[in-house]
Amino acid sequence: MPTATEDRAGDRRRGEAADNRFAEAALERHKREGVALAVRARWGAMAVIAVMLPLVDPRPEVLYYEALVLALALIGWAQLRVARVGRSRAELLLMFCDLAIMTVAIVVPNPLGVTDWPLAMEYRSDAFRYFYVLLAFAVLAYSWRTVMAMGVWTAGIWLLALAVVWAVSVENEALTAAAEAAFGADPELAALLNPNNLLFYMRTQEVVVFLIVAATLALSVRRYNRLLLGHAALERERENLARYFSPNVVEELSHNDEPLKQIRTQDIAVLFVDIVGFTRYAADRPPRDVIATLRQFHQRMEDQVFQHNGTLDKYLGDGLMATFGTPVASASDALNALRCARAMIRSMAAWNAERAAAGEPPIRAGFGLHYGPAVLGDIGANRLEFAVIGNTVNVASRVEALTRRLSVELAATDDLLDRARHEAGGDDQATADLTRHDPQAIRGLDTKMTVWTLAGPANGAVDDSGDRA
Repeated sequence: MPTATEDRAGDRRRGEAADNRFAEAALERHKREGVALAVRARWGAMAVIAVMLPLVDPRPEVLYYEALVLALALIGWAQLRVARVGRSRAELLLMFCDLAIMTVAIVVPNPLGVTDWPLAMEYRSDAFRYFYVLLAFAVLAYSWRTVMAMGVWTAGIWLLALAVVWAVSVENEALTAAAEAAFGADPELAALLNPNNLLFYMRTQEVVVFLIVAATLALSVRRYNRLLLGHAALERERENLARYFSPNVVEELSHNDEPLKQIRTQDIAVLFVDIVGFTRYAADRPPRDVIATLRQFHQRMEDQVFQHNGTLDKYLGDGLMATFGTPVASASDALNALRCARAMIRSMAAWNAERAAAGEPPIRAGFGLHYGPAVLGDIGANRLEFAVIGNTVNVASRVEALTRRLSVELAATDDLLDRARHEAGGDDQATADLTRHDPQAIRGLDTKMTVWTLAGPANGAVDDSGDRA
């Protein structure tokens, strides 16, 4: 048998697996949305640039740059096709294509151009700012590491281009002489306006500033990803809560810091449901069949509880307890409880029809309801449980047990029926067809209580009092 340490390790691994599942789903969703947003932004930016270029440079050679803009737009389309979470060589290749196209557009002379500028002048044309556009797209689509890597790659490619230009460029001595002749009195100005001067100090500033911006954006992306993973953890916790609590309790827990801490007394409706004769039913069947039947029963009952704004308080083996008006009371708690019970009866009838068609015996259930004051609040120290305590709960349980003695399917106290009629503003379909019985003795109460019942065709008088613990 596994030791306690092995059990804890297994629980930890299962918890980590759940965390990873939610984190991976969140990252996948974030990546898919981010890439789509980045591509739309890219296409919008390329459209703006494509319109702007002929306006600022209305010459035929601008068609070369329009073609490069189209190539960058097509890379965005390719990114949509290959994007995925994690390392992707295809995405890295497309990123390099982006940087290469931008570098070529800035450094390499336009083949359609008619000007004969020195290569150094082509390099220092202030077009480096367009790399920031690519960096902005990366922030929308990639992880913080990729954003930082893009900043480093851009700096490296730009410095490599600088070295190549310095190595292969041929100085136009006439232009240098003209600059010195015009501005010889100010050597710094002459150097700045010399078309052959690469201005290394300015190129260094460009690279340093770009790296600072890339690092800052990478940190922002990292912070956002942490917030995203934190949100994924909250979603996981919310899903775990939803496995045990009804949606209204989960909603209350998620919107308030301590919604259930305050202990208070309020009027609520309590519904108990119990399978009749389940001990005998389970005695002759394999355990798997018994569990499968219980799961189907609980699922049908749970669905109705949640559909009628109830809280599934707990499962009780072959039954369950539901409350209405918890954690927050509404204007129709008793009516919702009665409607829920009758919907459960209809669901049981439909299920028994399916079982009959499959050659299975019918499942009978008893339903007991009561309305009255109860104490609500958290109990426990570290592992908290929202508890509903009080005589109202006990009475509802005992009223459900009356269904055996009275040979009925549903029994509700006079308190619940009066409250339901008040909430409905008179008679309602849920309160119809109920039969009033003389006051009944309820175990644990000094006085008898008037009950209203609904006889079901599937229910007979079956004494199964030993089923409930």
